[in-house]
Amino acid sequence: MRASVIQIAVNEGESVESRRRRAASMVRDQAGADLVVLPELWTTGAFAYEEFGQEAEPLEGPTYEAMAKAASDTGVWLHAGSIPERDPDGPLYNTSLVFSPSGDLAAVYRKIHRFGFDKGEAVLMGAGAELVTVRLPGTTLGLGTCYDLRFPELFRGLVDAGAETLVVPAGWPERRRSHWTLLAQARAVENQSFVIACGTAGTHAGVPQAGHSIVVDPWGEVLAEAGAGEEVLTVDFDAGKVATTREQFPALKDRVLGLQPPRRP
Repeated sequence: MRASVIQIAVNEGESVESRRRRAASMVRDQAGADLVVLPELWTTGAFAYEEFGQEAEPLEGPTYEAMAKAASDTGVWLHAGSIPERDPDGPLYNTSLVFSPSGDLAAVYRKIHRFGFDKGEAVLMGAGAELVTVRLPGTTLGLGTCYDLRFPELFRGLVDAGAETLVVPAGWPERRRSHWTLLAQARAVENQSFVIACGTAGTHAGVPQAGHSIVVDPWGEVLAEAGAGEEVLTVDFDAGKVATTREQFPALKDRVLGLQPPRRP
């Protein structure tokens, strides 16, 4: 499989519409890829809390339409990162959209773990409640977003649901970049899965972004890693390596906790 990870810069002063046009153009440049991935909240910036409400869209809003068309124009599976979604009943969600090569909506994931410690996203957005996987030819994606990366039980649940490639769009800050790399590798090793983690570049709301999008194989080997600036990371990988790894080193079969009630003494 070929994955193109678009580490778009989300800089202050650029309009949402300008970012939307630029992202669509960058997706169209990825003809020949099987999967294209954008980062978290690239329309606004993950730390631009004051923009969440004013820029929130309905699920099938302008970003949905632009990304569906970009996917169908290019003939790729597109994980369009995430947007601030306004539910018809009022709540905001940090919502990821996945489109098929025909431009049809294949999956919706609302971020479960909200960052902010009782401020920012944690109070401005509702929490998702469902684990989401989506079947592609050759692999099954498991979806998480940014802060979710710190919660291994979510990804273990995705693996139990059949995930082989874990996709994590993010707006991860530069000051915690070492955690980003470490956690991406940890989630790959413990779940014997590929991890495709796509971050933003640039600075928004005064917060420099880590960049350094990364693709990790089921043994924890880094197949490719971006730098700090805007770039597209393109990686060819053998999706069949997940099954081979799990067969050669069947650690997942030795799980005990979480599979059955604890024994009574």
